[in-house]
Amino acid sequence: MERIDVDILVVGGGAAGLSAACLFAAEGLTTLCVDAAPPPAGPDAPGADIRTAALLTPSVEALERCGAWALMAPRAAPLKIMRLVDAGGRAEAPRETADFDSAEMQDAPFGWNLPNLAIRAALTERLAALPGAALRAPAALSRLVTRDREALAALSDGTQVRARLVVAADGRDSPTRRMAGLEAPRWSYSQKALVLAAAHPEPHRDVSTEIHRTGGPFTLVPLPDDAEGRHRSSIVWMEAGPRAAALHRMASEDPEGFAQALNARSCGVLGWLRPVSPVAVWPIVAQLAPRLDGARVALMGEAAHVVPPIGAQGLNMSIADAAVLARLAGDAARAGGDPGAATVLAAYHRARWPEMAARVAGIDALNRAAMLGAPPLRDLRRMGLKAIHDLAPLRRGVMQLGMGARPAGPEAPGD
Repeated sequence: MERIDVDILVVGGGAAGLSAACLFAAEGLTTLCVDAAPPPAGPDAPGADIRTAALLTPSVEALERCGAWALMAPRAAPLKIMRLVDAGGRAEAPRETADFDSAEMQDAPFGWNLPNLAIRAALTERLAALPGAALRAPAALSRLVTRDREALAALSDGTQVRARLVVAADGRDSPTRRMAGLEAPRWSYSQKALVLAAAHPEPHRDVSTEIHRTGGPFTLVPLPDDAEGRHRSSIVWMEAGPRAAALHRMASEDPEGFAQALNARSCGVLGWLRPVSPVAVWPIVAQLAPRLDGARVALMGEAAHVVPPIGAQGLNMSIADAAVLARLAGDAARAGGDPGAATVLAAYHRARWPEMAARVAGIDALNRAAMLGAPPLRDLRRMGLKAIHDLAPLRRGVMQLGMGARPAGPEAPGD
């Protein structure tokens, strides 16, 4: 039986967990990342993750600090303008458009969009190059015992791990969270999201477009042109559950009918959309853990919070969690202290939970507004969009919040 001693055990080898492992290792902490599933196959494998993620400026800065961003940048498409479109009238056409331009806030784009598989591949490569860091997959957490000075973990491959801190980054149904006796209440919106990539004749010009109509947002996020020079975007199409299920069936049984529905919903903003990937479907839920800290355990990523895919917040919130926790643990270790001490974990909860709760509540409100079907409420949504865009201080404030306003004070990463 193999026994391993590390400072940090990160449970979960998705983008959030790998980001955390790289950030901890960059702080000089010995780190083991484990995941229950084997490393993902390539994009053409059956069931491959075809989703993309937009990494906003604070996330890019965090990934630069641990040396991972340089490996991702070649696959990324810049997001210079966030365009919100209200198409809530009788016709499936835009009736109000508001552009939020990154140039008003900073020289760089708001962020960069790239495939989830490319993010994970870059993080895996970087983790392998960092001293004192390792990835084991498949290796699930089978048992967890916490003590005053350490946590003892048993893995499914027979390995025993002794760590000073266990980080739960193993998703919304986190076994680690359950073993630690923590909870995260969840609620549903009776929605699902269709996810696909599409080619289109009009260039996206680095504009991410979110179209609001009954059922939920329809978002087109820029992707790099393909090898043949075709313009492409990643699409997240949120709809009521039964409608989304019917569309998902249509995508395989009646591709022409699905293409007609897809283009009607896109309002033709980039010309005729042609799917160039399979269509996946994901349930839309939200959850929030009331505490992020337990005995020798910290929750982060979807183990702590889940939000609908609006405004590119999900993974960016997770990387913010990892950046704060890694900095606090690293500071404690450099001062001769314990990176998994209760005081460190309490400081992490104080630094992240208020902003986390505010973002979950804000995205919940935006999603419910996007779902509105009654004409008077749709008109109210339209007027609200216009007011936010037309008032410059309000517009800039919304952009700053959307990019991920960092918490003030010494516990903020990068201070």
